This record gives sequence, structure tokens and C-alpha cells, in this order.
Amino acid sequence: MENDLTILCTTAMGLESVATQELRQLGYTDMTTENGRIVLRGTATDVARLNLWMRTADRIKIVVGRFKAETFDELFEGTKALPWEAYLPFDAAFPVQGKSVRSVLTSVPDCQSIVKKAIVDRMSAKQIQFMSFDESGDTFPIEINVTKDWAEITLDTSGTGLHKRGYRLDQGEAPLKETLAAALVLLTNWKPHMPFIDPMCGSGTLAIEAAMIGLRLAPGFNRSFISERWPLIPTDVWEKAREEAEDLADYDTRLSIFASDIDHRMIETSQENALEAGLMSDIEFKQMQLADLTLPDENGVLVSNPPYGERMGDEKGTKAIAEQVGQLIQTRPDWSYYLITADKQFEKNAGQKATKKRKLFNGYLETQYYQFWASKHH
Repeated sequence: MENDLTILCTTAMGLESVATQELRQLGYTDMTTENGRIVLRGTATDVARLNLWMRTADRIKIVVGRFKAETFDELFEGTKALPWEAYLPFDAAFPVQGKSVRSVLTSVPDCQSIVKKAIVDRMSAKQIQFMSFDESGDTFPIEINVTKDWAEITLDTSGTGLHKRGYRLDQGEAPLKETLAAALVLLTNWKPHMPFIDPMCGSGTLAIEAAMIGLRLAPGFNRSFISERWPLIPTDVWEKAREEAEDLADYDTRLSIFASDIDHRMIETSQENALEAGLMSDIEFKQMQLADLTLPDENGVLVSNPPYGERMGDEKGTKAIAEQVGQLIQTRPDWSYYLITADKQFEKNAGQKATKKRKLFNGYLETQYYQFWASKHH
């Protein structure tokens, strides 16, 4: 069992390749990338490490089993055949969530209750003495996912989604999820020795995620995970994983990260969040407008999520931002510029053609990540 868990890293659509790259850097080689998910084999130690280290994944799940299920009988028997006693203690609380996609079994509530009943049946049969399932113990969130008549049952080891790093006390109107912000930074050519600027920083997420990447800080270091209380992943496994994270952190790297915003309240929010993340001395914050931005002299990277649409209140503002960015690109071609926006006219208004575009979802909003590479791209 120890060496044989099937682990699932779920991601937002469009971030699969970034997450796969992250896994490679963490030393994983054998994995399968599918839509919104990456599957790999591993141990309890890997579950702990991935929860602590994955910047762009939403959750880390364990696949308990996968089987064909076109009838409720098949779902019941397939679930009951799985070794639940290896995963759940007898007092486990195990809420079952579900979803069904293009399958004969369309009723999600029925799927959920059948899975629940099958687990109880299996556990009862495995018990030596009778115990009532009062579910008074720790929580093991279970999900039944039926896709094209294949049932997959997973255990969610993260609990709260991994984007909740624990530093964001407050946020602006249209915050970037921390996982997406980390992906935006990882998709650039930024290295910790280069200047990094976000001139429309909102609640500071991009700058904070960049600082965490630059200092090699595990994004999950300051939070807890639901599986920390599971017998399946012993306490010493978590302790070792946290020690490893502490050892790998590189607090001595000098970063040059600058974040500004037109709204002084957002700067206060950013500073509070940076303070909570322990990164106040690694990021310089300043209230200023984009038009007043001057870039320092060496090749750097500008990454931003400019306000647009309703948050902007008008199209004129959106257009002005694109024009100002266009001017920067023209006057300072030695810098690289990366902007995520739903503004379809961005390139036109900036008067610049992006080197590369990438479709990404910010929540449910479809956006483009425009990438303008430096003329001397390194």
C-alpha cells in the first residue's frame, strides 16, 4: 500500500502543462496529463509533498478505485469491492460528493447515497465487533465521479483548495486566484535575479507569488491540510515534508519585486497580505498610476492583471491601459511584458502584436495571456 497510491493533481483548465512542469521540477517523471488533471503513482510522502509544494494545482486527491458502472448495482458492487478499511478508520466521517458526465447514471444524489451505503457495508463486514457508524472522527471527503459510464472514486487530501495559501486576509473586487497567479509567473522568463514589476497589483497576489517562487518557499507551508489527521499519512510523514520545505527555502536571495496600484486602499491590502506571508521586506509597494511608471535599467519582467470590464466601469479606461502598456513596450523593448485580460481589443489598442497568446480561465471568465517578449529574449 505504502508505495502504491494513485495520486491525482487537479488543475484549472489550461494550467495542466504548467502543473506538469512543476511536477517534473519536484522530481516526478511518470505521469499522465488529462483535461484538468494529472495522474501519477506515489506514496503517502508524495501526498504530503504535493500538498505543500504544488503552486498551480487546485487539489491533491487519492484515487481509491475506477470501474465501469452503467447500473446502480454495478456502482454498489464496484464500490464495495474496494479496500476501504485500508483508507478509513471506523469512526471516519466521510461525506460523499458527486458528479456525472455523459453517463447512464445521471442522478448524482443517488450515486452519492449508493457509494455511501456500499462503504458502510464493506466496513461493517470487515469489523470484528459491531460498532455504530457515528462518523464522530476525522473527515475523509469522498467524491464519486461518473464520466462516460466509468466510475472513479477519490479521497480529497487537501481539504480547502490549494489556492488558499493562508496569506490573503483581504482582496480586491476581481482577485486572481493564487494558483493562477503562480502559473502566470511560471509562464514568464523571470528569474529571481531579474526585476519584477506589477503596476496594477490589486491585492498583491502576483508579487507575493513571485516572491515565494524566488525564495523557493513551499506555498502550503503556512496552512494545514485535512489529511494531516489521517492514519493513512502518518504525522511523521508530514513533519518530514515540512522539514524538507524549511531546508529548501532560500531566504537569502535578494529580490527586486515592485508592485504598485492607483488605489491606496489596494496598496494597504497588498502590504497586509505580504506581511501575513512574511514577505514584507522582499516586495516594494507604492501607490502610483501606470502612466507614471518608469522601468529600471536592466532587462526585467512586467506581469499584470489589468482591470477591465465591469471592474473598470468603462471601455475608455481599458483602452487607456492598453495604450500605456503599448508605449512601455515601444520605449523599453529590453523588458518582457505579460498581461492577462478579457479585453479582446488589447493588442489593437496597445499597437503591439503579442509574441504569444495563451487562453486561460480566470474563474469562469475566458481571458488571454498576452506575452510580449524582450527583443533580446533570454
